[in-house]
Amino acid sequence: MPKSDALQPVLDRLAALHPKKIDLSLGRLEALLEKLGRPQDRLPPVIHVAGTNGKGSVCAYLRAMAEAAGDRVHVYTSPHLVRFNERIVLAGEIVDDARLTAAFARCEAANQDAPITFFEITTAAALLLFAETPADRLILEVGLGGRFDATNVIAKPQVTVITPVSLDHAEFLGTDIAGIAGEKAGILKTGIPAIIGPQRPEAEDRITAIANAIGAPARLWDRDYRAWSEQGRLVYEEESLLWDLPRPALKGEHQIVNAGIAVAAARAAGIDEPAVREGLEAARWPARLQRLASGPVVEAAGEAEVWLDGGHNAAAGQALARAMADLEARAPRPLVLICAMSPNKDAVAFLSPFAGLARRVQAISFSGGRDGSHLPSRLAEAAVEAGLVAETDTDLYSAIADAIRDEPAPRILICGSLYLAGEVLGLNSGITPHRTSG
Repeated sequence: MPKSDALQPVLDRLAALHPKKIDLSLGRLEALLEKLGRPQDRLPPVIHVAGTNGKGSVCAYLRAMAEAAGDRVHVYTSPHLVRFNERIVLAGEIVDDARLTAAFARCEAANQDAPITFFEITTAAALLLFAETPADRLILEVGLGGRFDATNVIAKPQVTVITPVSLDHAEFLGTDIAGIAGEKAGILKTGIPAIIGPQRPEAEDRITAIANAIGAPARLWDRDYRAWSEQGRLVYEEESLLWDLPRPALKGEHQIVNAGIAVAAARAAGIDEPAVREGLEAARWPARLQRLASGPVVEAAGEAEVWLDGGHNAAAGQALARAMADLEARAPRPLVLICAMSPNKDAVAFLSPFAGLARRVQAISFSGGRDGSHLPSRLAEAAVEAGLVAETDTDLYSAIADAIRDEPAPRILICGSLYLAGEVLGLNSGITPHRTSG
């Protein structure tokens, strides 16, 4: 992959088409799609995935399962980590710059400078590419919310999925869990199977009420299906079915839930058991409890372990802390967090689960991102409020140097933001990340 390219100016131009970075609505996109010949009506069977935590992991499992079944699979996810191209997988291959730029140009020409958000016009380009590239299925991840998300222009998906709902993007979705769940449930469709992951009671009540009202057959975690870890395996159960499956490839106990949701969705989509088995072991999803094995970032850390995760809300903090505690129980090392977060995230809620577990937090910032980055000093204050010792650093490499200052071989977890994760992967590979507004 090139270290730099001509795609960034195109992304900057698309970002300037609307004064707001996010403006949840479907009208602008629907108008553009009409001009493009309604590509959303010419797609292969769609699995549409919404939720707060675990969406990307569920999509990764579903892609691996479908490809194990021999399917050519389109995938749409966001945000990207390093290059925008990562968001659009065409029949198993990340879209190349030439096809992506050509699709953007067609969308810009059809849009005729009308106001449209970055995510809307890039979603239009993705749908155009998906409609014009032969494939057997499309795995489509919601960007934000569900009801008014740009991906919610699919009239009849094959399956819909809602992963666990928690607080995130409060400035757009509010702070009421039931209300957020209602927004996520906006992707449900009459007569289309809905796989619902484990939810808080108020979220499950809202989702099931909406499913019942529109006639969407919902399959609920712990009522219709469930999964758990047993003797290093994944056990998946329905009323008249019990599968003993391999442990999922993605690390962390929270991946048992994500994998269980994906198995239920795969069954609803007609993917058979052998492909499910193979997919569980083949799934890959960068910056989700990823241990970095080589590259300049790892070399700078010397004998330390370096882990990377893009989780950034309270539920992600809890899952990460559990995973680090499990690692500590198996192979003790002092834990140091290198953390940067967007200013609209609840840093105290994210960091609190690490109190008593992490030796300290090295607070840094990242460049780019939709809302910029917390000042390291403010993030350090939040870490202290969360019960942790904290210091500030000017950049990633100085933070690594401080992380190994007192202990030569700690366990370093770089966390708090997908934008930070993208910068780390970019530094480690020598590729400048694409900056986008959505």
